[in-house]
This record gives sequence, C-alpha cells and structure tokens, in this order.
Amino acid sequence: MTVGTNSSPGAAKAAGAPVLAALPQQGDPARVPAQPAQPGQSTQAGHAARTPHASPGDPAGPGSATSAGAGPGPDVRGEFAALGIDPDDLPDGLVIADATGRVVCFNSAAERITALAAGQAIGVGIERALPLEDLEGRRWWAMTDPYGGLATRRGQPERNLLLPGGREVLVSARYVRTHPTGPLRRLVVTLRGTDARRRTERSHAELIATVAHELRSPLTSVKGFTATLLAKWERFTDDQKRLMLETVDADANRVTRLITELLDISRIDSGRLEVRRQPVDLSTAVGRHVQALTANGQAPERFLVSVSRPLPDCWADPDKIDQILGNLLENAVRHGEGTVTIDVAPTTFANAAGKTEKGTAVTVTDEGPGIPEESMGRVFTRFWRGSKRGGTGLGLYIVKGIVEAHGGTIKVGRGPGGGAEFRFILPVAAPAYLTQ
Repeated sequence: MTVGTNSSPGAAKAAGAPVLAALPQQGDPARVPAQPAQPGQSTQAGHAARTPHASPGDPAGPGSATSAGAGPGPDVRGEFAALGIDPDDLPDGLVIADATGRVVCFNSAAERITALAAGQAIGVGIERALPLEDLEGRRWWAMTDPYGGLATRRGQPERNLLLPGGREVLVSARYVRTHPTGPLRRLVVTLRGTDARRRTERSHAELIATVAHELRSPLTSVKGFTATLLAKWERFTDDQKRLMLETVDADANRVTRLITELLDISRIDSGRLEVRRQPVDLSTAVGRHVQALTANGQAPERFLVSVSRPLPDCWADPDKIDQILGNLLENAVRHGEGTVTIDVAPTTFANAAGKTEKGTAVTVTDEGPGIPEESMGRVFTRFWRGSKRGGTGLGLYIVKGIVEAHGGTIKVGRGPGGGAEFRFILPVAAPAYLTQ
C-alpha cells in the first residue's frame, strides 16, 4: 500500500513524503507497512513527523493519521516471520500500534471480531481504528491514555467493551516500553469475542434454574409434611406418621444427592475432584446395587450379572464407584426396557498417554429404544436428558468426570438388543506407595 498524494512513488520520494509499502508476505499485502521515512523528514502535507509522546487526541498525533503523514513504524510482520509466526494464525484478534499510536498490525481474527478490514485500519490511529467504549458509554482510550498516562503502567486487564453498533468484545492491552518507565514503544491489544463467555453464562444460568427447580419439589414436601405433623400430631395414626416421615426422609435424601452432584460438578470443572483409592471388588459393588434396586421394587429377573474371573486388582474410590454404578443402573432401569445386563471383565486399554494398561471393564446394557445416533456425542454433557422421565441431566456428566479422574475411559453405544450400552474401564492403578 502506497501512502501519498503524488502520482508516483518516485515523485513522493522526491518531495520527501514517506512511502508505505507492504512486505512481500503471503496474505493481505496491505496488512503491515514497511519502514517509512526517518523522523527527521517532513511529510508532503507539511506536517511534522509525529513524536513518540504525541497523544491519540492530538491533531498531528496517532488519532489523526493522514494519508501522507506517517511516523516511524516497526516491521511487525517481518519480526513475526523471523519467529516463524504468522499473525493470522493466532486465534485471538491482535492489533499493534507503534510509538506514535498508528496501527501497524491488524490480523484476520481482529478483522472478524471488529468487522473492519485490515486495509482500513493499517496506518490509522488506534483510537480511530478501535473506537472502544465501556458499558457506561465512556471512551476507553480517553480513560486509559496509554501514551500520556503514568509511565509505570504495563497494560490493561481484560474487560468487556463495546465497538460501534453495540458489538461486545473482550479487550486487554500490553504496554511495551523502551525501558521500565520509558515512553511507549508499542501498544499491543488483544481482542476476543464474547460467544464463549456467553455460553458459560448460559450454562451457569441453566444450572441455577435446574437446581432451583429440583430443590423446590422436595423442600415443599418436607415443609408441608413437617408443618402438618407439628400442627396436628395427635390426629394421625402411627402408620400415617410413619408414612409422612418416610416421605420427608426420602425428599431429604434427594436434596442431599443434588447438593452432592453440584459439589462434584464444581470439583470436576476446577480439576479438584479427589480420588481416595482403596481396594475395590467391582463384582461385589455391582451385586450390592442390584440388591438395592430389587429391594426397591424391581423384579430380580430383570437383572443379569456376568463376571469373568479372575479380575485384576482395582484400586479406586469406593464412594465414587458407587456413584458411577448408581447412575448407570438407574438410567438403565428408568429409561431402558427389558433385561439390564451388567458384564464385568478384565481388559486392556489405551490410557490418556497412549500406553496400554490393564484394567477392569464394566458394561451396562438395556433393551430399550437406545440413544439416537445424533445424540451420542452429547450424552456426557451437562443437562442432557435421554427422555422426559425426570432427572437433572447432570448424572452422566459427573460419571464421565469421575471415571476420567481415575484415569479410565467411558463410552456409549448401542447394545446387541438395540438398547443403550455404557462401558467404562478402570485401570489397576495401585497407590504410589505400593509401587515404589
């Protein structure tokens, strides 16, 4: 890109005007200007070359870049090329201004986020290229004043700002100085869209709404029965009192379980889920859960347990294993049909590092309609529900987090009878003090 008003570059040079030409790089040739004339030269329009101390609001400063005037600007693309980096390969928007506040780098991500072409931003003052405002309508560059403010500042933390038209963008800035308290040599601005943050906020809102809905029903029941018993204790028979108290106990257990799920989600998301390994007999654990389901009214013949021995020793957290089995068997009973088959067998699998490891596989299969093929990729995400038969939609998300915290894997597929099939593998994973 040539900046000047003469008819040819040669005429511009003769008049002393700086000529900006793109480097012979791949991509947009107007993205980064080449070295302009030295600071001592005058511009064709008669303006003095900008000094590093000019502020974006000065008539001859960065905020008023003209087609003819240009201060000293670094060969940014050449510096990136020397490092083997192309600014267009960066996932975030990158905008770099030189010592005078003129934009010298505007990558493709910045184009996408701001809806501004690089050719319109290169050589323009940063304040004009990015007319940012905060959520209260105040001009961000006027508030932060990177070129005229305190020389001890190193940058600006990320914050939510607005571009013209109300487009939201996450902006952070880094001040690169000639020395710790010297004048600004470069202003590096990174831009990110707000889509990811919006998705996180929606996820948190959904979680809060789900929790509120799930808590309301049992708490209403507990409040109603306890208030009734306190007010009219003498009017009820012992059997009626027992029934009410059993209902209160069941609802209290439901609330406790929901709170436990929320704590587990918090620990999984933050990577703080603790696994306290002990010797665990998976076949015994499966048998215990089947007995609990039959005691709650399920027909014993609905369950088929198959164990292939000998099983390798399994060191895992017993409480977490109960959570896994409880969720998978409850899903099979609630959402599936026919016989629920639980198969426990030794196996080998590739761990997260790609190494082959011994472990125990537990497969839970039902004979229901199964999970649609298009939904299998979302089974282990938050709030996924296979049907409208209740539940928070958090169970399988927690199951996956627990299995992976043990160093294992879990997959979903279609069983031989067409129903859903969940298969998780836990490694042997003896504690470190036994392997040293």
